Amino acid sequence: MGDPKVLLPLFLVLTVGLLAAVVVTGLKGRVKPHIVLVVATLASLVITIYFAERLGELYDLAGAGRITEVHLLLAKIATLGFLAPAASGLMTLKQRRHKPLHFRLAMLSLALTVAAAVTGAWMVLASEPLAPHP
Repeated sequence: MGDPKVLLPLFLVLTVGLLAAVVVTGLKGRVKPHIVLVVATLASLVITIYFAERLGELYDLAGAGRITEVHLLLAKIATLGFLAPAASGLMTLKQRRHKPLHFRLAMLSLALTVAAAVTGAWMVLASEPLAPHP
């Protein structure tokens, strides 16, 4: 389904760009585009994770040391972390008083996503490529 060395960076950049658009539309209070962009971001994130896993199959990630454990933990927390701003976003749609909580949870989710991306890049750079299978 394509080369993960090409498609992972492509979808990672797309996901980050979509996240930026989510933040902008959220800050501007543009609810409908914000929701559409959230859904698009989550779809892009799922594809990014798929290609990250395919890329991981090409490297000796255990050879990267503890950064692999740190990255995998952060990636799981970041992925699950999207549930909190989703829930608070639904709460905010019903009662605007939840908007500050939604904002804080969204920023935390964004920070976790950036940390997972940075540690993922570090992990791959610290890993040796595996020999291709004949």
